[in-house]
Amino acid sequence: MLSSWDDYPVHQVAETIRHVGTSDRNFYDRYYFNLHASSGELFLVMGLGQYPNLAVQDAFACVTHKGVHRVVRASRELGDRMDTRVGPFRVEVIKPLEQVRFILEPNEHGLAADLTWDGAMAAFEEPRQYVRRHGRVLFDTMRFAQTGCWSGQLEIAGEKIRVTPERWWGTRDRSWGVRPHGEPEHPGIRQAEGQMSGMWNYSPMQFADHSILYILQETNEGVRELEEAVRIWADRRREPEWLGRPEYDHKLIPGTRIVEKSKILFPHAPGGGFAVDVTILTTAFIAVGTGYGMENDWRHGMYQGKLVVQGLSKPVAEVRPLGQYGVVDHVGRFETQ
Repeated sequence: MLSSWDDYPVHQVAETIRHVGTSDRNFYDRYYFNLHASSGELFLVMGLGQYPNLAVQDAFACVTHKGVHRVVRASRELGDRMDTRVGPFRVEVIKPLEQVRFILEPNEHGLAADLTWDGAMAAFEEPRQYVRRHGRVLFDTMRFAQTGCWSGQLEIAGEKIRVTPERWWGTRDRSWGVRPHGEPEHPGIRQAEGQMSGMWNYSPMQFADHSILYILQETNEGVRELEEAVRIWADRRREPEWLGRPEYDHKLIPGTRIVEKSKILFPHAPGGGFAVDVTILTTAFIAVGTGYGMENDWRHGMYQGKLVVQGLSKPVAEVRPLGQYGVVDHVGRFETQ
């Protein structure tokens, strides 16, 4: 199957670009973005993914605003992989690794956006995530991360918001590889374990002149399968600074799985150890309605038909009891000690 990408010298295997180098059904290629006002005012999380071996492309936007959890999502059959349109969604790469445009056209579900992302630091290649369970590769992914700022327009339930870069910040990542997607498979020997048990911390921290990327994947037994702690300067002439083995001290809201506050420690950082106090400003329960696995009828990569667009709007208080058991994203204020 030829597509527009095949006219560029980007091939990695002896296949057209439509076909990836593995037949694993769980291969994916995805954008993730978030946007906040450097406050608890609102939190917008967006994503767009391709699943070549499932022949699906889908996208979502999820916003927490004025006590409401609002989602728009869309799915279509995958064709030309250079075509990032999914219903009202599309992503445009203006300057690779620097500037990207995210568009959600006006629709009946009360959320629309035309936003341009500018990186505040160089895109940074994170360590490869590799997890094998009972002989099968469950995760084999690559990702780059970047902090930055936004400009453009956002509309929520009829309220128009002008987005300007001095306070509308956020993070993004691009990841690709193998991880569980689509319709549930028969679990077999894996039925007693979740797809991602243990603890997963992912905290990109953006300051005026640098950013810190903190990652920690830890099993229930305390084994670290992935970790990263690095300072990346806004001045791109300076080399990244690795901060050694990170530690953490999380406080949960009693009776819940929701983080109330945290302290991230870098005791082995060059020039002397330091800690970062984390105050949670607002929360997005992005596992509800977006495809991260909470609903059996809508998951990333799940075939929905030629084109389907849907919306969801619920009070955050109604979403929280279920949402706390899946992927949860927060806006946090980071203060170094």
